[in-house]
Parts: sequence; C-alpha cells; structure tokens
Amino acid sequence: MKKATITLLILLFSLPLLAQEPPKSDTLRGIRGWFQHLKDRRTIIVHDTIYIVTEIDDEEDLDIEEDPEDEVVGANKGGIPMPFDTLNTDDKYQKVILFDNGSWIYYDIPKPDLPDFISNDHWMTDQVHAYYDVNVKDLPEELDIVLCDSVHGWHIPGYGKMVSTYKVRKGHKHQGVDLGIPHGEPIYAAFDGIVRVALPTKYTGGYGNVVVLRHANGLETYYGHMSQYIVETDDIVKAGEIIGYCGSTGRSTGPHLHFETRYMGQSFDPERIIDFENGTLRDTVFTLKKHYFSIYSHEGQSDKESEVAATQVPPKNVTYTVKKGDTLSSIAKKHGTTVKKICKLNNISEKKTLKIGQKLIVK
Repeated sequence: MKKATITLLILLFSLPLLAQEPPKSDTLRGIRGWFQHLKDRRTIIVHDTIYIVTEIDDEEDLDIEEDPEDEVVGANKGGIPMPFDTLNTDDKYQKVILFDNGSWIYYDIPKPDLPDFISNDHWMTDQVHAYYDVNVKDLPEELDIVLCDSVHGWHIPGYGKMVSTYKVRKGHKHQGVDLGIPHGEPIYAAFDGIVRVALPTKYTGGYGNVVVLRHANGLETYYGHMSQYIVETDDIVKAGEIIGYCGSTGRSTGPHLHFETRYMGQSFDPERIIDFENGTLRDTVFTLKKHYFSIYSHEGQSDKESEVAATQVPPKNVTYTVKKGDTLSSIAKKHGTTVKKICKLNNISEKKTLKIGQKLIVK
C-alpha cells in the first residue's frame, strides 16, 4: 500500500511574517510566496504545529478526494526553499526557522510592550505579598483601569467551574476565586505582565506553588496551588501564555486554581472583571472603587449595596510590626501562639526571613 508523505512544519506565529514588507532577496521572496501558499491552503493546527499534506498517493487510506487544481508546492519546487524546523534561542521571543536548502532566518515573536516603572515599586520577589505597608485609606476613591486594548489582550486564567467565591469562609477571608480544574491542565496569564513571584510551596504556605504577575495597569494577579510553574521571576509573559499547570499544593483539598486580583496589595472580587461562567471579560475598562476592597463587596451588588457591605467588620486579626531582632519564635512567644500558626495566617514558610517594618498577622 502506498504511503502518504506528510511534511511537518513548525511555524510559530506565521501571520505576522506575512505582514512584513516584501523581501528583497530571491530566497526570501520565495519564502514569502510559500507562506502565502500556506495561508491560502486548508491546514490543521495543533498547538503551535501546522500540518499540511504535500503529497497524497493513497486516497483510500486518507479518505481525501483528489482535486487537480489544488496543487501543493513541493520541496524546492521552482527554487522555493521549504521550512522544515524551528530552533529556540536564549530569548523565548525569537526563533530560528531552518529551510531545506541550508538557509535560515530569525523570526521575532511580538513582545508585550511594558513600561519599566512597573517593576520599580515594591518589587519583592521572595514573598507573595509586596505592598504590606500600603493602607486602604490611602488609596483613591476610584480609578479607571484599562484591562485590554488593541495592543494588550487578555485570557481566561483557567478552564473550569467556579467552586468557591470571594467571601469570608470558615472565619477567614478567602480573597480570590477557586476554579475547579483537573490536575495537570494548563494555567494561563490573564494579561500581559512581568513575573514578580514564582515560588514553591515551602516559601508560600497556603498558596502552594504560586505565580504572581504584575501588569502595566497597576493590577497584580495571583495563581495558586499549581502542580508546577514554568516561568521565572522577571520573565515577561503575554496574555494567554501558559505559566504553569493546575494542582493541589499548599492548603488545598483537591486540584483547583486559586485566582486573585489585587491593586496595591489590596484584593477585590475577581468576578468584577471576569465573567468566569461565560469565559469573557466584563469590559475593557474597569472602574475600581475603594469600597470594592472589602471582603463583603462582590460582583452583582449595586454601588449602594457595596458601600453598605463595606461597613461590615471582617474577622479581626491581631497584627504585629516586625522590629529589629525579632524572630518568628520570639513573636509567637510574645503573643501566646505558635510559629506554625503565624506562618499559616500569613502564608509564609517557617524559614522565612523577616524584614523590619513588615506586618504579620499573629492571631
């Protein structure tokens, strides 16, 4: 039985290349012609791999009817070089495309344009929460936050049913939403941003393996309980880029994604910006109001209802400001508690190095 020859072409983000100015050399002009041919054909795309059939010898085996007008460009037909592989470089936003005539070209993947200032303030990479010295009363009454535009997109952080909302749960503030996602399924960056935190369970307490992304619009998004993360601190990520995989690390009773949205360290209901049921963004511009920072304020309330809810007193925690010479052991002894309980309340490791001025919940 004759075999069908299938050419495997690994081409990342081919459409931006089509939009470039016409190449000047004959080789690159041929490459552009090949890309146009690929664009015009019916293709099968699996992840970042594009499969096309270049030669069919057995119609019954593939169940494809032959179309005499559907000519496929073969390797080096008419002098056109055929791309057959891609290579990674040290920069994840640049690839090398190899062609069958021995030539190669660099291919630049569009990189998010993020301002430098977003990593200049409270840039702490060794602890989950960075804005421990910011008080809600010092924040503006309201501000408009651009969530996405023609340059910066967005993506649902994970595909799963919501199993827990932003609320007081078992006497503690649950400052995010939980999405029930099978173990090992991908977790995505919700917006373009920079990785501020990528830490394993032993340094994060209840969050488990966690990634915190900081975004140009001032928001930070948290991704907790992952089985593993595949990004590193200071990495620039695009909305929709896989940053890790769902798991049940940290304080968790089963596989799920714990997702938080924060501004200057203060949490608010993620459902205010994302409709998780339909997998859509509620609007491209979000007006964040100070009373949203209450654990009792949530999506679905009117402004009046939210303002009233924000007057409720949340579970009261006793806090302590770290002074010179303090240790977790000495702080625990002073407040009649244990190191383990303090670490659990603050989502930190018992090996955590304390910083003068840092506020800890002790009860």
